[in-house]
Amino acid sequence: MGKGQTKTKTATKAKKEIKHKNLFEATPRNFRTGSSIQPKKDVTRLVKWPQYILLQRQKRILMKRLKVPGVINQFTQTVAADKAKALFKLLAKYKPETAAAKAARLKDAAKAGAEGKAADNKKPKFIKSGLNHVTTLVEQKKAKLVVIAHDVDPIELVVWLPHLCKSKNVPYLFIKGKARLGALVNKKTTCAVALTEVRKEDQAELDRLAEFANTNYNSNKELATRYGAIVLGGKAQARLKKAQEAKNAEIMQKN
Repeated sequence: MGKGQTKTKTATKAKKEIKHKNLFEATPRNFRTGSSIQPKKDVTRLVKWPQYILLQRQKRILMKRLKVPGVINQFTQTVAADKAKALFKLLAKYKPETAAAKAARLKDAAKAGAEGKAADNKKPKFIKSGLNHVTTLVEQKKAKLVVIAHDVDPIELVVWLPHLCKSKNVPYLFIKGKARLGALVNKKTTCAVALTEVRKEDQAELDRLAEFANTNYNSNKELATRYGAIVLGGKAQARLKKAQEAKNAEIMQKN
């Protein structure tokens, strides 16, 4: 030990030399306040969700766990994306006129009448909405195609409508989204719409959709009788898997 050097200074110098021996030596992170940035975490389970979101999720899980009757389960059998696209393309041509458009039409007709000209004041063809109105059209067999939303809540509002369409031989089908149907009739949502008449150029498309509905919904006897498949939770699936593995191991030992 040199003159003026103490034991403590020598030990500290030796530690420093050892510490910086490796240039890329890892330094542990400190996650205290004002130190290293916290890593990303999935805080989904810690979020306090609104009540309506909790109810939506609980209902979705219940529909998977319970043996859903066929009368309710049939509402999950919606049309495919290609058919839905063709259907909405047709329905969009027959949107009901707005209040402003109707007022303008009547005003033009009144003006033409005052001038002694022939005015075409015929009511335009458009889709019919409203559960009571659609029901009346089905009972009178005036509806050519009925479109029912799959997410009506409570489901009791429309659960009887498919059976009524079958008994009256009116083609019907299910579509995803009551909001999509509502947008067609200038409303937020609507549970069902019906087409009663179309123009000549759209008659062939309506016939194709009606034939598709008759084949896949009206004539499909299993649709309203087939129960929904039960999907167990993660813990139940793991328990059944463990029991099956134990059973397989016992059979292997016997062999």
